[in-house]
Amino acid sequence: MAEVILMPRLSDTMTEGVIAAWHKKVGDTVKKGDLLAEIETDKATMELESYQNGTLLHIGTAKGGKLQVNDLLAIIGNAGEDISGLINANPTTATEVKDTATKKADEPKATTNQPSSSIDISKMEEVVLMPRLSDTMTEGVIASWQKNIGDAVKKGEVLADIETDKATMELESYKDGVLLYQGAKAGEKILVNDLLCIIGKQGLDVNAIVAAVKSGSGNTESVKSENETSNSKSEISLKAEVSNQTTEIVNEGRIFASPLAKKLAEEKGIDLKYVKGSGDNGRITKNDIDNYKQTTDNRPQTTETAAPKPSTVDRRLSTSFDEVPVSQMRKVIAKRLSESLFTAPHFYLTMSINMDAAVAARTKLNENAKVKISFNDLVLKATAVALKQHPKINSSWLGDKIRYNHNINIGVAVAVDEGLLVPVVRNADALSLSQITTQVKDFAQKAKDKKLQPSDWEGSTFTISNLGMFGIDEFTAIINPPDACILAVGGISQIPVVKNNQIVVGNIMKVTLSCDHRVVDGATGAAFLQTLKSLLEEPLRMMI
Repeated sequence: MAEVILMPRLSDTMTEGVIAAWHKKVGDTVKKGDLLAEIETDKATMELESYQNGTLLHIGTAKGGKLQVNDLLAIIGNAGEDISGLINANPTTATEVKDTATKKADEPKATTNQPSSSIDISKMEEVVLMPRLSDTMTEGVIASWQKNIGDAVKKGEVLADIETDKATMELESYKDGVLLYQGAKAGEKILVNDLLCIIGKQGLDVNAIVAAVKSGSGNTESVKSENETSNSKSEISLKAEVSNQTTEIVNEGRIFASPLAKKLAEEKGIDLKYVKGSGDNGRITKNDIDNYKQTTDNRPQTTETAAPKPSTVDRRLSTSFDEVPVSQMRKVIAKRLSESLFTAPHFYLTMSINMDAAVAARTKLNENAKVKISFNDLVLKATAVALKQHPKINSSWLGDKIRYNHNINIGVAVAVDEGLLVPVVRNADALSLSQITTQVKDFAQKAKDKKLQPSDWEGSTFTISNLGMFGIDEFTAIINPPDACILAVGGISQIPVVKNNQIVVGNIMKVTLSCDHRVVDGATGAAFLQTLKSLLEEPLRMMI
């Protein structure tokens, strides 16, 4: 008997899913555990496996289509089985499928002179669409292509580096073939679910597929011309690179190099974007650095530095300036923090904490520690313990309700060149100081290397932003939604304090708690800071 598969809820906030790819076609035999489809949720792209044996009789929507949670996703049963009753049992989905079929039936009439009229894109695994690589991603920028048109591609190999609003991530191929088409060049943007590339066998009619994907928005000749122009430019660029390797930029976006190669390049003052790698996927090795040095010894010094960015000069006012495009990360930072500041009613509570005992405790802890504990690690641990005692601070504003989180997941703001990332230390109250130290250092390195994954930055319930290491004494931070609070940590300063009726030098640190007044009241925030202060002034209490 046929069985209906509904769109599952694959994350706690998911309301709909996008079919990133179907791995089975209607009529295919399906076994329990076989991969049916890849589904883009609001957080990541996830694989959906079959939980029964049979034949795939129906799919609820084609590749790229959306389905609400609990809508009809697929039907699996015996070959030839009548499933009309099951489809009609879900009128919404049946209507969507009917509309999609009608639309596809009407397309050939409008494009009878185009090859795309006879192509069913939903059944073509050759088409690769721009995936949603983060929960807030709407478009991606091609940081670099790791494969060129005409290159052989194997399953699992990196196709391209995609810059999202949060990080630059590697996109791997999920099939074998030849890269026949690229939807954009390095530095260009592609919307989520737009055509990224085509991977198939040589001789595949790429122009017809592109025209079909674009729903007839451009004719075949223009697509062909564009494709040929792209191929021509790639060939010219490749020839120029080979003939003048030492003066052309050969690496754009993320650069792959061995640690030894990076160290040697830094010592010799060599910019890696000019060095062509001979390793796997263009990885730069020690030999590449040595060979590059030999070919650049007699070169003028000016060829070793990148050309300056063009400046715009207003001669009438005698001013000059540079303009650079806003990165995806900076766009989202601007949007989210603007929404937070102008939507959430912020108020701020500042408290001074005597860190004498914390300074002494840290010195003792680091005498024989395998990993060196920082003051930020002590603050994070104390914050986690304090949040356990004040659950209202560890809460989230959800519009029509307030969520009091049982897990204490603390986001740690990390500055990178493009902006700010907030990886999350999960269940921080249950971690030791050494475990917190290891996680924070690992996140900081991954952030700088642009290797953070969506699972690393999602799910925070409270955030810490520390600028003390930059010499900042005190500041206020904007709440990271949907968290209700964020703690801004300043540096430790030696100032005169009164102790036992005497003026002595004390190590004082100021912290400021930004609170969302819709969730947290002043007295609640003050009580939290008092607990935090007591823990840092008597560090042994947080070890219990």
